[in-house]
Amino acid sequence: MAGPHGLEVWLIGTRAELDAATAALTDAGHVVQRGTRHALTGADAGRYRLYLRLSVAAGRRSTGRGAVVDLAAERASRRPA
Repeated sequence: MAGPHGLEVWLIGTRAELDAATAALTDAGHVVQRGTRHALTGADAGRYRLYLRLSVAAGRRSTGRGAVVDLAAERASRRPA
């Protein structure tokens, strides 16, 4: 099917992870709606949830410019639950 397709995603991660994921997804399409980051609590303290809605053209390929996040370092820097 030709033309743009809608993509909806819920992202959960640290601020750096959300920033990297948002940048990578933005590279693949156009952000139509970006929700507000919501801080998680309990065992997920230090993590956030974010809703994104994108318009992605079928057949489009990524340029590969997404950021790489050191997940081990991010996990180590999280506050304990």
